[in-house]
Formats: sequence, structure tokens, C-alpha cells
Amino acid sequence: MTSEPRQPGRARAPGSYGWAARIGLIVPSTNTVNEAEWQLLLRELDGVSVHVTRMTLHLDTSSVEGRAALEADLAAAIGSLQAAGMGVIAYGCTAGSLVSPLDSLTDRMQHMAGVPCAATASALVLAARALGLGKVAVATPYCERLNRHEAQFLQSNGLEVVNIRGLGIGAGGPQEYAEISRVPESEVFDHALSTWRDEADGMIISCTDFPTLRSIAALEERLGKPVISSNTATLWQSLRLAGVSQRLAGGGRLLAAP
Repeated sequence: MTSEPRQPGRARAPGSYGWAARIGLIVPSTNTVNEAEWQLLLRELDGVSVHVTRMTLHLDTSSVEGRAALEADLAAAIGSLQAAGMGVIAYGCTAGSLVSPLDSLTDRMQHMAGVPCAATASALVLAARALGLGKVAVATPYCERLNRHEAQFLQSNGLEVVNIRGLGIGAGGPQEYAEISRVPESEVFDHALSTWRDEADGMIISCTDFPTLRSIAALEERLGKPVISSNTATLWQSLRLAGVSQRLAGGGRLLAAP
């Protein structure tokens, strides 16, 4: 018996995996949280599939050499996803995507990929704008050096950072970043509360490897303000680029908004 030849370009039928959107996700090699949180958020959304690849963590995005290294690794990761027919590709890393101007990294990725692309840092800014946030408190797992870099990025893109506070991870070197995913969720919640300032319009919890998802609804109820995480912002932007408009439960106001 012979099978019917596969027809290039055939549309995926409803009911098949990824029939509405296939999203390619690039994360740092140590990251174990981004994919897990996305799968939790997407478990009741029919037709969207996520396909993950990994690459080196990049922290130097300001120098010419650092930017070149980042783009070389992104090109390789994007190449590994292209054969699977992604409709959108996302770079799920906050520190590695703190690149200005705001759309420069995603524009470069789109040139490589030939499909719309998202990146975490720019997605955080776009999500904050969509929710009407002008002043934000930012909770991170990072050390002071990286916090300063993130605050500068956010402020250069129109967000006033009224407070930014980290847990100090990374101060002893990049080998510490694997510890971020091991921070207990209760500690993430307490850290966010201690970072909050009442003059803020909302909160950003930064880092795609920081386990934040189960804290978002409780924080929003406690603060009465929107809470955006790196993972909810990147997923929100990726779904927008894919033309998927369904609301998602469990990700706070950002993903529940029409």
C-alpha cells in the first residue's frame, strides 16, 4: 500500500495540532520555566502548539561583539525551527533581549525567520502600554548590575520605573542563573510584594525562568493593579502576532483582556 504524497502548503485542519498557530520558542539552555508556564496557560486553547529550542544565555547586548554573538545564536536557533513551519517565533529571554531601539531585535529576527517574531523585553513594554501603565514597579531575580540595565531599557521606552528590586542572583557569575528557576513560588510572591510601590500603575515580574505564574492572580487581587510577567508578556505578544485573540485564564489581566 502506498500513502498519498504530502502536499506542500496544505492547510492544517481544525483538530490537528497547531492548526490555529504554531509558535516556535527559543529559550536559554538552562531555562525550565518558560515552556512549563506556557503549556499551563495554553492547555485549554485548542489549535495552538509550542515548539521549543535552546541556545546560550546572552547577557552582553550593548556591545557590538555581544550583539553579534546574540544574533549568530538566534540565527542558528531560528534555522532549527524553520523546517517545522512556525507561524511565529519568540525569543523567551528578558536579559538577552534588552536591546534598543525597541523593535530592532524583533525586526532582525523577522528578517532571519521570514515570519513575525517576538522578544521578551519588547513584549513587556508593549504589554504595559496595552494596559495603560506609565509607572511600574519591577521585581526581578537579578543582581544590581542587570537591574540597572533593565531599568534603563524600560525607561528609554517610556515606562517610569518607580522601584526595581532583585534577589541578587548572578552577582557571583553567570553560573548562578540556573538557581532562578529553583526560587520557591512563595518567595517570588513575597519578593513582588516587597517591591511594590503604591504610586505604580502596575507591576512587572521579570525573567522567563522565574516561576511567577501561580502568583499573578493573587498579586493582582492584593494590589488591585495589573501584574505582567516576562512569560505572560511574551505569550501575549506571540498570540497577537499569530492572530489568536482568545482570552486565557490564569495569566492575569493581560491575557484575560479582549
